[in-house]
Amino acid sequence: MKKKKIKDPLIKRVPRELRSEAGKYIVIFLFITMMISAVSGMLVAGGSMKQAYEDGFEKYNIEDGNFELTEKANADTISKIEDGKEKLTVYENFYVEEETKEVDSTVRVFKPRKDVDKVCVMEGRLPSAKDEIAIDRMYAYNNKFTVGDNITLGDTKLKITGLVALSDYSTLYSSPGDMMFDAMKFCVAIMTEDGFDSFDESALHYSYSWKYDKAPKDDGEAKDMAENVMKDINAVSPLKQFIPQYSNNAIHFAGEDIKGDGAMITVFLYLVVIMISFVFAITTSNTINKEATVIGALRATGYTRGELIRHYLTAPMIVMIVAAIVGNILGYTVLKDFVTDIYYQSYSLPTYVTIWNAEAFVKTTVVPLILLFLIDLAILANKLSLSPLKFLRRDLKRKQKKKAFKLNTKIGIMKRFRLRVIFQNMPNYITIFIGIFFANVIIFFSLAMKPLLLNYQDIIIDNMTCKYQYILKMPMETETEGAEKYCAGSLKTIDDRIKEESATVYGIKKDSKYIDADVRDGGIYISQGFADKYGQKKGGKVTLKEEYGDKKYTFKIDGIYKEPASIAVYMTQNDFIDTFDLEDGYFNGYFSDEEITDIDDMYIATTITEDDLTKTSRQLILSMGGMVSIFTFVGVAMFMLIIYLLSKIIIEKNTQSISMTKILGYNNSEINSLYVAATSIVVVLSLLLTIPPVSGILKYIFKVVFSEYAGYMPFVIPSYIYAEIPALGIVAYIIIAVMLMSKVKKVPLDEALKNVE
Repeated sequence: MKKKKIKDPLIKRVPRELRSEAGKYIVIFLFITMMISAVSGMLVAGGSMKQAYEDGFEKYNIEDGNFELTEKANADTISKIEDGKEKLTVYENFYVEEETKEVDSTVRVFKPRKDVDKVCVMEGRLPSAKDEIAIDRMYAYNNKFTVGDNITLGDTKLKITGLVALSDYSTLYSSPGDMMFDAMKFCVAIMTEDGFDSFDESALHYSYSWKYDKAPKDDGEAKDMAENVMKDINAVSPLKQFIPQYSNNAIHFAGEDIKGDGAMITVFLYLVVIMISFVFAITTSNTINKEATVIGALRATGYTRGELIRHYLTAPMIVMIVAAIVGNILGYTVLKDFVTDIYYQSYSLPTYVTIWNAEAFVKTTVVPLILLFLIDLAILANKLSLSPLKFLRRDLKRKQKKKAFKLNTKIGIMKRFRLRVIFQNMPNYITIFIGIFFANVIIFFSLAMKPLLLNYQDIIIDNMTCKYQYILKMPMETETEGAEKYCAGSLKTIDDRIKEESATVYGIKKDSKYIDADVRDGGIYISQGFADKYGQKKGGKVTLKEEYGDKKYTFKIDGIYKEPASIAVYMTQNDFIDTFDLEDGYFNGYFSDEEITDIDDMYIATTITEDDLTKTSRQLILSMGGMVSIFTFVGVAMFMLIIYLLSKIIIEKNTQSISMTKILGYNNSEINSLYVAATSIVVVLSLLLTIPPVSGILKYIFKVVFSEYAGYMPFVIPSYIYAEIPALGIVAYIIIAVMLMSKVKKVPLDEALKNVE
């Protein structure tokens, strides 16, 4: 019973400590709550979305792959494919593509799907009449279409009866070679059989989907099986396009992105928790310094080191537990819906149901609590390991106090004083530097993302080969002035470090007026983007392989062509014809600065314009707009939190000195020029010194992230961003400095007479 009474004073001190440091704990509580709610919301929404996405493979019977033929396959051809080396079922999945009149975009229209790649109706209903259509929900949202509106495809006016998500187009990629999907200018849609049949047969794409009788165990087996299927198809019909499911970004990109987001935000949370843990440890350490004599007395009267460690751990753990509870509540309600909206603004995902996410609870609550407990426990155990006598004497140094090193007397007294303040508080200033470093990573990312994408867009436009680039289904002549013939094909890259992708191969005229490269027979030029992404150089060799086969080609690189954003190979027309065994005089495309109008659309496979080339930047700006603002806010909040708490500790540690300087006649502005100015110097230097390494880290991160995308995005940041980041930090710090000045002003004169050693 007596032992319990001895503990009571410490228990009573916890509420008093929370009240006396209410400002500090409220700021930390709000920041941790914000972080945990954001991460919890993202993990819960992402987990629920991921579950719905994965369940959709069975629920909507998503294909194992698809291929396109140059003409409709007869029953015998289909039978040979189905009974080939891999047993499977082939389904017709024909489509037509039409331009819209209301907005500049393309709509890919399918027949009703009953067996494979089924449709999820998000709003309204599926069409039932010839003049009705159901369009992709994401496209409708971006272009302000609603159920009941009309949309004109070509010359046909149709009524929108529903907004849908096609299970094989959770991400709106129009082509497997696209670097980025485009939910602004590309749409998939469903019409009735009669409505679909009303389109011109010449516009039909003979696309087929397949499902294996026995599903592959993993991507490795899926790849082997897909190669067998491709050989079986090639044996009976020429392939126009072949996309196995495992490599289909339209199916997999959204799911992979959701998983990646969860991992990234979790790592970010742990970094923040570690920073907060160190802040807690430093503030608690400061409290121990202030209460050294009390601790010495408690130890002398029988309190164990373990009891004192538990006491000083209590307040931080209470704040963390309450923040975790509130953060999880907000995460499962407000933030979950917010994150879900972000995903639905980027991807054409089916409907989902919120599910309890045990993993999210562990990551956002259990792990942060353990991190905080272990870090603070280690620091407190070390701090409280001194003898009671040392605490009573306020001698908390483990090593004998070193003599302060001499500063040059030529330096003014005020400057020397500031330097002393910096040297005496070096651990706190080092933590400020680290905190600013992490905050700058977040701020740099958020501020640089949009300019990076806009700059990428400008690079593409500035380096466009021509205004109109045509790829034909067969050679056709034109009388359009300035049109230049070329050959075009594609090969796959081979690199163990980077996901394989399509490289466009051009066969161009010597002295081409559109491609300014001195291409000669027997050698090739590669684009600057190809060289940068794959580390290729002039004089080296590059090996590529067939898009839908096993044959490999090795080329000597004669030069690098100034095309920074594409993966392309340039050779002479003669070399192209010889390499791919084509007839003399063959061509299948035109470069032109004028629109070609004298070739029927049925003979044009693809028209590439500025809109097609800028879809990546356009879509990323659209997808990341909301997230960029959040990152900026979090970065600035983290910056202000770290600096305020640690600067406040520095002021508190030097309370006696500040009081003494007041007694000696220094006014508040002079004292601020000593203590607040010292912190200001460290903050400004930290802001400037962290920018180069942060820029280097982000450059590396961008390279790794975008290596998974087709094409290449140069990391070019406008110079004003490098000035904007420290400017933002200085503005935020001015607010903190005003608060610190107020704290200096409140230091009483009698503080110098207290705790005199």
